[in-house]
Amino acid sequence: MEIKLFHDIERGVKSALTKKRIVNYYMYNHFSTIPDLAKELDLSVPTVTKFVTEMCDEGYIITHGKMETSEGRPPTLYGLNPEAGYFIGVDIKKFGLSMGVMNFVGELMENPVSVNCSLPNSPEGLNLFCEHVSRFISSVSVDKNKIVNIGVNISGRVNPESGYSFSLFNFEERPLAEILSERLGFPVSIDNDTRAMTYGEMMEGVVKGEKNFIFINLNWGLGAGIIIDGKMYLGKSGFSGELGHFNVFDNEIICHCGKRGCLETEVSGAAFHRILIENVKEGKRSILSEQILKDEKSLTLEDIVAATNKEDLLCIEILEEIAQKLGRYLAGVINLLNPEMVIIGGVLAQTGDYLLQPVRSAVRKYSLNMVNKDSVIVLSKLLDKAGVVGACMLARYNKFER
Repeated sequence: MEIKLFHDIERGVKSALTKKRIVNYYMYNHFSTIPDLAKELDLSVPTVTKFVTEMCDEGYIITHGKMETSEGRPPTLYGLNPEAGYFIGVDIKKFGLSMGVMNFVGELMENPVSVNCSLPNSPEGLNLFCEHVSRFISSVSVDKNKIVNIGVNISGRVNPESGYSFSLFNFEERPLAEILSERLGFPVSIDNDTRAMTYGEMMEGVVKGEKNFIFINLNWGLGAGIIIDGKMYLGKSGFSGELGHFNVFDNEIICHCGKRGCLETEVSGAAFHRILIENVKEGKRSILSEQILKDEKSLTLEDIVAATNKEDLLCIEILEEIAQKLGRYLAGVINLLNPEMVIIGGVLAQTGDYLLQPVRSAVRKYSLNMVNKDSVIVLSKLLDKAGVVGACMLARYNKFER
């Protein structure tokens, strides 16, 4: 059933486009009456009744009982059928994958599945990625014929409109999204990982009606997602949000982008990792000292976060310095964009107030008073689930909004 609707949408069939608008409405309004839906779509009640009846017969919409009313016949409430379709989300991380499945209503079906693996930027790495995703799809307990789209998060430069990735698996002239669609057997869309986390936080996280906010992804790297007037800001080629590559430091540290002096060289998980190892080798003590001196390559960001939360003084000291630097440059972004909210996510956000308080302090110090009073700074609600939730949500978004 769903295949016909999506084919009709792609072909521009007028009735299918109206049904797409109805699905899009219910994505943000869980249920409503036909008169309310008709008013929102600026269509007559008989016309909307016809479409809703068809979509009930097709299995996209179901009734949600009667609306409570003090007088007259109570009207029927309608909403999306959770079993009408499913969306797969894949979050590519530095040392693994996180995968989940979401129903048509936007509910995560079960806890995300994590796979520890290294994906080299090579054809072999692409093969391994497809194997892991295919294995996950085979394992999920949903009707495979109802999988509508797979959303894949990739760090770095990604153009979600064209489907090209310029940071990972960029081996052919064709878009990566097209290649993955062929390999996996389902439609695939790709996007930048930070933007996916931003969208996930907007739809299912800490955002409660704010229309202008910034999401900071403090992971191995440093990225930003920007929401303006309730919409994701992509930039001309989808490359917006590269906060980590502001050239602000006079240092000789080479960033992974190949340049020196990037903000990311001193404000990121990679910087935390490097500075901690350097300090331990210089003789400073940490509960991670033995692990570092024995095998520094085994040290993960999760290890560092866990040590910080156990009140490791060296980790707390390094994190506070990183947080103050982040706050200083975040103050400039706040001065520029005047957002309602700044959300800090990524692995390092799991350190809680150890990160948040020095960031807030630096923002107050370096931003304009009248501007920073408008911007509440909070931690991500979704934390380590933000990526996979965002990937699923963007998979749905790409079918019904973009």
